Amino acid sequence: MNEENMDGTSECSKVRTGTQNEAALLALMEKTGYTMVQENGQRKFGGPPPGWEGPPPPRGCEVFVGKIPRDIYEDELVPVFERAGKIYEFRLMMEFSGENRGYAFVMYTTKEEAQLAIRILNNYEIRQGKFIGVCVSLDNCRLFIGAIPKEKKKQEILDEMKKVTEGVVDVIVYPSATDKTKNRGFAFVEYESHRAAAMARRKLVPGTVQLWGHTIQVNWADSEEEVDEETMQRVKVLYVRNLMISTTEETIKAEFNRFKPGAVERVKKLRDYAFVHFLNREDAVAAMSAMSGKCIDGASIEVTLAKPVNKENTWRQHLSGQRSHSAENLTVYANKEDSHPKTLGKPPTLPACLHGQHSPSALEIERCTYPIFPGTKLTPISIYSLKSNHFNSAVIYLDYYCNKNNWAPPEYYLYSTTSPDGKVLLVYKIVIPAIANGSQSYFMPDKLCTTLEDAKELAAQFTLLHLDRERNLFSLDLCRRIWRQ
Repeated sequence: MNEENMDGTSECSKVRTGTQNEAALLALMEKTGYTMVQENGQRKFGGPPPGWEGPPPPRGCEVFVGKIPRDIYEDELVPVFERAGKIYEFRLMMEFSGENRGYAFVMYTTKEEAQLAIRILNNYEIRQGKFIGVCVSLDNCRLFIGAIPKEKKKQEILDEMKKVTEGVVDVIVYPSATDKTKNRGFAFVEYESHRAAAMARRKLVPGTVQLWGHTIQVNWADSEEEVDEETMQRVKVLYVRNLMISTTEETIKAEFNRFKPGAVERVKKLRDYAFVHFLNREDAVAAMSAMSGKCIDGASIEVTLAKPVNKENTWRQHLSGQRSHSAENLTVYANKEDSHPKTLGKPPTLPACLHGQHSPSALEIERCTYPIFPGTKLTPISIYSLKSNHFNSAVIYLDYYCNKNNWAPPEYYLYSTTSPDGKVLLVYKIVIPAIANGSQSYFMPDKLCTTLEDAKELAAQFTLLHLDRERNLFSLDLCRRIWRQ
């Protein structure tokens, strides 16, 4: 009844709002000199800005903005984001109805401006009680291609991908851990631009294209975590890959000590890759140049600087994208402007160390196992006496979090629906009894999963993110996946 009574008023309001929006956008264009064009479901402000000469800004200059109220537009958003620096291009995703879709991409002229925007505008209160999320935008140019015949060489895969898609720049192929003459059954294909990669993915995903008579698996490759140059300048650990499984830590240490005896502090080997720790950075850099491409036990090794990881956040980073075995079952929205649902991660057979394709972080070291020797003293311990970096599960950490705050354990309620193709999709609603009567009575993510475990993990991640928003517990990568509408 209320809706019927308010029908006429609402309609007038829409007209007034539309007129006001148009006037506000025209005023913004006149004030800034930027152009504005709407195409393909997005409205582009600038790109380039007035007086711009030369190529567009490099990768790393764009940020993703999520949780935008649907009735906010460029006239309000642009002045806020101009606080961080000069905007090259502002792209607001739009609905056919005229509302925005809740997210945007802002490209600055420099990486420093983009980083500043993340620092000062992440969790910014754009309207009373409405907080936006800002994080680095992944301008992904790389696809993961699975189910490739293991006998195929790099050049064969490169030639085949160039036949079926356009804009292919390179192919990254990893040899098998047990047989270096074969690949691991997958490859990463690098494209000249994100658009080229997106077009290739759209062509390949339906499964109509076969390579060598095989139906392939196609998805976005997870991007490597960005580490600032200042941090990388302090790294004195090398990541060594393509080792033989039989190669020992002692052999690796001896080989890397050859060019300067005593330079290596220690070695940690996991399967067919290792981390070599040096006492001095200069020795690490020199060893990287000297040892890359050398043979150890008959295998040609690759050597790069290892990317450091904040140990306090390793379990959260693990949950936000490094869950190689089951993350493929999380249903989320596609990369960049691609608006179709996609699966996250890679096939279960893909080793976790290849999440970043080149250099796994210290996460693998943190999660390795150790033997229990005879006589080892084991002491009973409560999980509530541990620190947060001991947890790899958001479900366990949420229980820990509630206990830490003297709250009753979280309550999980399971719901389901059916996808258009007949799959059962699941989602959990979480109730925290201690705060159930507050401003938020329950927590439920807006994404569905195909497995019970992933549904529970995602719900726990979502709940923790909202409980600790002000402390920014979760990584930007996790925030991006939850913010994307």
